[in-house]
Amino acid sequence: MTAKIIDGKAIARKILDELADEVADLSARGKQPHLLAVQVGEDAASSAYISSQQKRCEEIGIKFTREGLPADAPERQLLERIRQLNDDKSVHGIMVQMPLPEGMNHMKVHTSIAPDKDVEGMTAANMGRLVYGEPNFAPCTAMAAYSLIKSLKMPLRGLEATILGRSKIVGRPLYLLLLMDSVTPVICHTGTADLKAHARNADILVSAVGRPGFVTADMVKPGAVVIDVGINRVPVLDENGQPTLNEKGKKKMKTVGDVAFDEVSKVAGYITPVPGGVGPMTVAMLLRNTVRAAKKAAGMRDAG
Repeated sequence: MTAKIIDGKAIARKILDELADEVADLSARGKQPHLLAVQVGEDAASSAYISSQQKRCEEIGIKFTREGLPADAPERQLLERIRQLNDDKSVHGIMVQMPLPEGMNHMKVHTSIAPDKDVEGMTAANMGRLVYGEPNFAPCTAMAAYSLIKSLKMPLRGLEATILGRSKIVGRPLYLLLLMDSVTPVICHTGTADLKAHARNADILVSAVGRPGFVTADMVKPGAVVIDVGINRVPVLDENGQPTLNEKGKKKMKTVGDVAFDEVSKVAGYITPVPGGVGPMTVAMLLRNTVRAAKKAAGMRDAG
């Protein structure tokens, strides 16, 4: 058996093309969607992520604004700025970029964002709506994994799903999303007894543990859908298993997931690659939420 690749990049591209048409329509009505990102302090990975979001926004016509606060800014200054943005009708989506400086309360900051502008789906209000089965905005990475599963257009009712990882941005919200489709989900974590047995029982296996090569072929049910959420940087090895160096004498690095792709793809029925799977879809979900927020602010019905 050779697994079929779930091409997240192609699926995300289709979503972005559809969103571009919606953005054009909104802009023609004077309602251009506007996403604003706030970054506290300087973080290279965070800055690269924001630049990536800005590029994608500009590609489809979403206005993107980037604001920075100094690393030593007090928490009250960030909370006051979020309050101002909540009241600013020209801003439809608010992102507070992680990580925040030590001493800032992440939950307090996220919860201060107005639920209808919380395009990352991280407020307690939006999480609560998900629990009630009436989602407004769900966390983008969880929605990305869920959307890739839904793209297969297979009957989900009665299937068993195992999610490796219980984070607030993937494991917990994905559990609730799958439950809405009458899937029987299980979340595994560091306290789970016989995690491999749970994994092998799954018709849908999702890994979000952040450990390269964690999921091996013996953990996968033949024909299962395998969704790899992991993003890990590892050295590129030569034929002798030694790290290779670039022209500057530094180790060459590559991005891999949690799944041992080569061996698992011989057992699974469907599998997402890393890169090119959940990552592009996460960006698409963020932009889709921004467009939906703009439509809601304009009193327009969303067809998505």
